[in-house]
Amino acid sequence: MKSLRGQLVFFWMLLFGMCAALAVVMLTLYRSSAGAQVAAGRAATEQSCRAIAARYARSAAAPSSAQPQVDLLQVLLQLVLIEAPHVEGGVWQAAGGQLAYAYPTYEGSGVKRDVPVAEQPLIAEMAQLAARTRQPQTDVVRGSREALIVSACPLAAPGNDLAAWTMTRTSGGALAAQDSLRTGLSVLLALVLASGLWLGFILRRGLRHVQRLETRLAQADADGDAMPELPRTGVHELDRIVDGFNRYRLRFEEARMNVRAAAQQHSRDQRLAALGRMTGGIAHEIRNPIATMRLKAENALAAAPERQGQALQVIVGQIDRLDGLVQSLLALVQPVALAPAEVALHRWLEERVAAVAPKAAAGGVQISLHHDLPASAVFDPVHLARAVDNLLDNAVRHAPRGGHVVLAVVQPNARMLLIRVDDDGPGVPEPLQASLFEPFATGRADGTGLGLALAREVALAHGGELHHVPMQPGTRFELELPWRTS
Repeated sequence: MKSLRGQLVFFWMLLFGMCAALAVVMLTLYRSSAGAQVAAGRAATEQSCRAIAARYARSAAAPSSAQPQVDLLQVLLQLVLIEAPHVEGGVWQAAGGQLAYAYPTYEGSGVKRDVPVAEQPLIAEMAQLAARTRQPQTDVVRGSREALIVSACPLAAPGNDLAAWTMTRTSGGALAAQDSLRTGLSVLLALVLASGLWLGFILRRGLRHVQRLETRLAQADADGDAMPELPRTGVHELDRIVDGFNRYRLRFEEARMNVRAAAQQHSRDQRLAALGRMTGGIAHEIRNPIATMRLKAENALAAAPERQGQALQVIVGQIDRLDGLVQSLLALVQPVALAPAEVALHRWLEERVAAVAPKAAAGGVQISLHHDLPASAVFDPVHLARAVDNLLDNAVRHAPRGGHVVLAVVQPNARMLLIRVDDDGPGVPEPLQASLFEPFATGRADGTGLGLALAREVALAHGGELHHVPMQPGTRFELELPWRTS
């Protein structure tokens, strides 16, 4: 159970169960205690009554022919009841009523000799029933404060109208136990309710603070602040967590600033390094045509006039090469301004294949097109055409005679469009793979290395990327674009 709410609720239920079990135990003990008192009192009265009857039977000379002697009865009662604390008794006769009475263990200032008035009707009823049935009789009368126990035993008499009786009361401890039980149960109920309210207050307060912290984190995440400063709650345990989080936030912010500064410095270093490589490449690309044009011009000046036209043609070709280089550099350094439009995908792809078909035919390379996408898509047809044409031109250049170039368009998921260009050439040399998309990074002596760089810029402008995937044999370039339809 990992939930704090669940743990507190379980604890309160456990406390409630323990209190309920304790209440049941207290009630059981009370009932058993009161019952034990009644059972002990009943046993004392019945035993005393039987002892009186036995003593009377042994002491009476001729019980069947003489009237009972009151003095003898009084002595018998004293002898028997002196051994039974809190038990009083007497002898009853139908004609004479109460013949004798004794309460030798009465805790009073004098000797008690009068039969309790309130209990006389019950005593007479029990004695009469015992004399008539010739069987011992016992009755227990339970009250709110005490229990009254009366026992009667038949005595031998000519008219069967003589009986002995004994009586006792349960002590006042039953009332005290009942009051204690009520008090204890009331205290237990108050404790259960108080603990439930207190635990509920703690739970509600803690969860309210946790919810505030959660809301603060959610708001900060929505605002873009990944590490907000959390406010203190006033709860010591939660504030320790909050303080720890805030200290971590400070260290995180400091580390993030250092990472950003390092990333900016690394980016500057990369740009400077790329600029240095680009400068060297530009110088090399420009110097070669200039040297060629200088050599042709010097040879033309020294040659016969009829040979100067051929030299001028070579010079014009080198000027065209320089112009293409400048145009590529301008396209690379200037931001790509997209003009997305709905494009008939199949026709656009066929135009890409047709554009490179003459060069492929001249090199003996076969080109095939594969796609099963919808009829249209949304992208910049001009810039993306330049990127795909560069990839196809690069694949045709590296494919061997009799080789195969494949232009494929697939949709791996609902958010992505992949344009793949595969060739079965020798592949990209491993030392060149790290700088493959940098300007002037090329493995051909006659290449500028700007085609892949331009294709990658077009992919980035569309929100995508250009990847190189080595194959055995051959090379694959994947131009990844976000999928958009009209």
